[in-house]
Amino acid sequence: MRVKLALACNDYDRTRPLIDGRVRPDGIVLAVSVLKPRQLFPRMLDDQEFDVAELSLGSHAALIARGNSPFVAIPVPVSRVFRHSCIYVRNGAGIHAPRDLKGKRVGTTQYGATAVVMMKGMLQDEYGVAPRDMHWIVGGLTKPVEKPLIPLNLPADISLEFAGGSKTLEGMFAAGELDALMSIYIPRLFLSGWPSIARLFPDFKGQEQDYFRRTGIFPIMHVMAIRKAEFEARPWIAASLYRAFVEARDMAIKALYDTDALFSTLPWLIDHVEESRRVLGQDYWPYGLEPNRPSLQALCRYVHEQGLAPRPVTPDELFVPVE
Repeated sequence: MRVKLALACNDYDRTRPLIDGRVRPDGIVLAVSVLKPRQLFPRMLDDQEFDVAELSLGSHAALIARGNSPFVAIPVPVSRVFRHSCIYVRNGAGIHAPRDLKGKRVGTTQYGATAVVMMKGMLQDEYGVAPRDMHWIVGGLTKPVEKPLIPLNLPADISLEFAGGSKTLEGMFAAGELDALMSIYIPRLFLSGWPSIARLFPDFKGQEQDYFRRTGIFPIMHVMAIRKAEFEARPWIAASLYRAFVEARDMAIKALYDTDALFSTLPWLIDHVEESRRVLGQDYWPYGLEPNRPSLQALCRYVHEQGLAPRPVTPDELFVPVE
């Protein structure tokens, strides 16, 4: 008899075969909810609403370090993104290079979000710009401030305030009240062509490729978490789910080479895939612990250095065995 599990994740090409039923985990029937991370994460972190769910890697690592995590996880990085493109600066703020961020007012929506953790860590490692060197304003990009995903208990040398009232980060940026933005989403100001916003790294693609070649870090944003009580009752579900996610990812990658489907709308996609393989390697979206160890080590170090975790955790602590 198969066990029924509630699974929640975003609709990615690499999760879609699980969502539409083309891939089915051995011994498991999935009841799938398709949710955006900003909707899903609070429901999982606050109420453990799902048996299996996409979860912020930074939150997962911090909860493990705090010793009160209700989750285990499997090494399935369903979301990973280089973040050099996500740092925006205001023309006229005197920011021409990363070092110029020192002393500046920097807005972000979630100080402890994995994306922001990775941006802060990269700036410190690569350019010597530490989180304590900036003044942080936390708020909503286009709406009032959202509460932190998990409670913050930051070092005393971190200068942070929350945007008050109806203020938004984009509004403060346009009014000259912010010098820079570390934004998970592309700001509307940038999309609309507002003349006073620019990327800190105009050649972000070249910067990201060089960063990967030197560090081996392809930043991981989200992994798949399992409620600890569910895992402890049925430990075998972790390996079954892992194999199913691998199969779904492989199916998505194979579809990228279906030229009958691609060339009518996306004639350049094959070139992008081949470039990814040249830069990142043949297995350019790896699952499992070992091929992702450099990225995981960086994240584990950053959450501790930035005061989000009381102790450093190791990549091995993040996941239960599945291979």
